[in-house]
Formats: sequence, C-alpha cells, structure tokens
Amino acid sequence: MPDKICVVMAATGSHLGYRDLDEASLRAARLFRSLGLRIGDGIALLCENHRRFFELCWAAQRSGLYYTPINPRLTAGEASYIVNDSGAKILVTTIRQAEVAAKLVTLTPAVAKRLMLDGAIPGYEPFEPLAQACPPIPLDDETEGKSMLYSSGMVGRPKGVTEPLSGGPITMMPPVINAFARLFSIDDRCVLLSPGPLHHAAPLAFCMTVQTRGGTCVVMDKFDAESLLELIAKYRVTHANLVPTMFVRLLKLPAATRRRYDLSSLRVVIHGAAPCPVSVKEQMIDWWGPILYEYYSATEGSVFCLIDSPTWLKHKGSVGRPVLGPVHILDEAGRERPRGQVGDVWSAAPSDVHYHNDPRQTALARNDRGWTTLGDIGYLDDDGYLYLTDRKAFTIITGGSKVYPREVEDVLIAHPQVVDSAVFGVPDDDLGEIVMAVVQPSSMEGAGSDLEADLIRHCRERLAAFKCPHAIAFLPELPRHDTGKLYKRELRSRFSAVYGRAVG
Repeated sequence: MPDKICVVMAATGSHLGYRDLDEASLRAARLFRSLGLRIGDGIALLCENHRRFFELCWAAQRSGLYYTPINPRLTAGEASYIVNDSGAKILVTTIRQAEVAAKLVTLTPAVAKRLMLDGAIPGYEPFEPLAQACPPIPLDDETEGKSMLYSSGMVGRPKGVTEPLSGGPITMMPPVINAFARLFSIDDRCVLLSPGPLHHAAPLAFCMTVQTRGGTCVVMDKFDAESLLELIAKYRVTHANLVPTMFVRLLKLPAATRRRYDLSSLRVVIHGAAPCPVSVKEQMIDWWGPILYEYYSATEGSVFCLIDSPTWLKHKGSVGRPVLGPVHILDEAGRERPRGQVGDVWSAAPSDVHYHNDPRQTALARNDRGWTTLGDIGYLDDDGYLYLTDRKAFTIITGGSKVYPREVEDVLIAHPQVVDSAVFGVPDDDLGEIVMAVVQPSSMEGAGSDLEADLIRHCRERLAAFKCPHAIAFLPELPRHDTGKLYKRELRSRFSAVYGRAVG
C-alpha cells in the first residue's frame, strides 16, 4: 500500500505514491503549525490541477485547518474577495499563477504568509524548501480539518460554505465520504479519472474519497474529449466524474475515434453539477452502457439525490431520490405541494452548514422546521423522484461552472454608457447555458456592435472569462415592476429564442 500510486497527473505522467503523499502532507502540516496556524485557522489555495494539490489539502485536513481552494481562472479582484472573506492566514499558490498572485500581495493585507510552488516572486516564499525542512511526523494535536468552499448560496457574491470542526481524529471520515464509497463501490481497486478542476467541490470530494480507500486518481490538467478516452484505455479506469458538457463534446467525436479506445474497464460514471439534456444522456447510456449515475447536490452538502441508469430510463429527466434525508416541495407560504406540482425544493436532511460571515443568507436558506434550500425549483413524481425545473436565483451553470448574474450586472452597470442591466443564462448545446446580457444604454443611438464589443471587453477586464456575456442585446428600458423588481424570466424567455441553442 505505501508504494502504491495514489495520484497520476495525466498531462505529464508524473505520479505520487501513498507513502510520498503521507510524508509530504505531514511535513506541510508541521510547516503550517510552525507558521503560527492553530486548529480552526484557515489557508487559501490558488492552484491549478497540480501534483502537490492533495498534499496541501491533506496537510490542512490532518491539522484541524479550514482549506479554501480558489478558482485559478478568477481575476485578482475576485480571488482577493475570497481570500479576505475566508480569513485565510496563509495563501499558497503556484508560479503558473504569478500574474494574479503578484496583485494579491497588496489586495490581501491580512494574510500572514504567502507561499509559492515551483518558484517564487516578490511577496512570496518558495514552499518546497520550507516544507522539506520539517520532519514527516504527525502533530501532537492532529485532528480533522475541513474544506471551506465558496458557493453562491441563495443570491449575490460567493459565500464560504462551512460547518464546525468535528474535533475527532483524521481517520473519522465524514458521513458523506462513507456514503460515496458505499454507493459507488469505491475501494482500493478503484481507478478514478478526474477531468474537472480540483477547486470544485465534486472533483475534490471524489478524489479524496478514493484516497481514503487506497485507490488511484488520474487527474487531467484540463478536459479534452479524445484524451479522456485514451486515458480510460491506458489506465484501465474504473470510475469517472464528469459533467454534461463533457458528454456533449464526447458525443461530437467522429464515430471512428469513439470506437478506437477500449472502455471496457469503466464500471461507474458519476455526473452532476449541471442539468443533463435527456437526449445527451440517452446517447451516453447507449454508448457506455447503464453505468451512469446522476446526483443532485451542492457545495452546501445539505441535499443529495441519486439515480442510476436503469431507473433514470424509467424516470427520464429526474435527478433521483434523496439519499441523506427527505426532500419536500413547498409553496411560497411553506405549505407542502402535491406530487407533480412545482414549488421550492427543501431538504430535511440534518445539516450544520452555514455561510461564513453571512448569517442573513444562512437564515434565508433554512426554515422554521430546520429544513434547508439551495433556491432551486422542481417537483416530485408519484414515485418520489425529483425533477428540477429552474433555479430560483437564476444562477447560471455554464460548462459545469456557476456564474452569479448579480456579480456580472454590477460590473456592467459601472460602465459609463449603461443605465440598467440584466444577466441570465440561455440554452447552449455545448455548455448547457451561456451568459447573456440585456442592457439599457444611456442612448439607443449608440447601441450596436461597437458598444457590445466594448462592454464585453469591459467585463473581461474585471471578471473571469467564463462569467462574461457571450452576447449583449439593447433595450430602451428593462421591464421592472414599480417596486424595482426586474422581470428577468420575461427577458430570458424572449432572448433565449434568439440567442439560445436548444439542448434537447
């Protein structure tokens, strides 16, 4: 077991054994303690899919720290908000993130120490020699830490999703980890292919679950359809965690390419993070067999539904039945809706999760019965299977990544030629949704392709590219109620027909 390969980086073939990971995480844990971090403190990780990513996570996990991975595609302003809001005392990044990292030095004044992998720039110290100087010996006060990932919650800017530390030993795995391992038959024979970014909740959770069971994780630097098939065949992959956008791109490969690779080792393919078009899933089951498992959950972890392929074929479009606790569909007054009728989705699963530094949003996500909601809308069929029909806060999911419209609207409204703005998702046959904006300009005379290009450039200078509008339309006035409420559903319906590409 100590010499068994734990992580393989697909792009380079470099790998890490279990003994290496254990010793490296012990050294890093000691380094964090030596730098003044105590149980309950936090670190932030601004890293691409890096060979040492899990070393950092397990170091925090075994030293009672909260660890917050940050999307490396974010701008310095976006990343600094998360670093500052999380209260991280140490920021760890990589030389590949040097451009953004340099800006974070002045934007994150409360950070006590900044460390960098693979080199260093002014304001950062090289991580490797500092860690290597620490002995690979467990801490005297070793105890379980937790991830604190950032999510939209109900509305607005991203919020840290957190829960109290258990105070228990690191061998006491959270219930959700044990549930994953049991539901998906994860053991020491498992070879997981992870093509998604490790800062996302699902890839991180599935990889660390596999590591608790002694399996092997094959981590892609970035998704590529044919490369994914090649890796399945090369490493005899048994499990994979994908998102629907990846299915779409796999299905677009030429038939000869799809037949070229031996995929017979695959036993479980888990997908979630975004709605999967029925026609896409039907084609994937036809191709890969009834091995697809769809889940509905979130960073908050307060709800978890699951459905396998044979059951899905009888309940097409469903995201499954609840695993952790009952799901209820309520109207706006909090009354139970009859089966088949749409309402707000609430979970009665036990949850100690709250939003860091945001008691108001924590309260909004919980009712007087202790149930929690993610702000989604859906219905239950007669057999208790859940179907999602909308996202109450109009959160956009593009290629598996979440975009929070208000954040984009705030950037647009800051442009001198914008009076009002609305941002929403429209259907796209590749990414699931793309970001669309409708703007009320200061003058319709200047509205056109030049202003559209200028506004998109304005957004790209301030936001990660995946958050920026693909298209912008102009109206002399946006539809608002006298109270100021924007009729965004009306806009989305109107412009989806023009700018959206139906997904089935």
